[in-house]
Amino acid sequence: MSIPEDLRYSEEHVWAKHEGDRVLFGITDKAQDDLGDIVFVEFPSFGDEIEAGEAFGSLESVKTVSELYAPIGGRVIEINEILENEPSLLNESPYEEGWIIAVEPYDEADLDGLHSADQYEDFIEE
Repeated sequence: MSIPEDLRYSEEHVWAKHEGDRVLFGITDKAQDDLGDIVFVEFPSFGDEIEAGEAFGSLESVKTVSELYAPIGGRVIEINEILENEPSLLNESPYEEGWIIAVEPYDEADLDGLHSADQYEDFIEE
């Protein structure tokens, strides 16, 4: 199972990647594996304000529908619209092409409260 070192991770299996003045969100390799084939993504709207721990969208797979919970708070500034027609990218490339949204974070220091790759690996092995 892939757990990139340059990302931060929530206990809800959402990763966050700090890039300049934005933070990308996506699901972890474990999440996509647990969900199975993802067939639909429900996104927030551009400009939505989301709080850490709040649902910001959902994923539908052949197995279930699962809420997505924000690892940090921020304003939605970009949506990966490619996923509308190719939700399978979340299974195929969860850390690169399968990012879900980008936010302008309220406080970048909130990233420090998320798990490092090593901490996340320990968490999922418990």
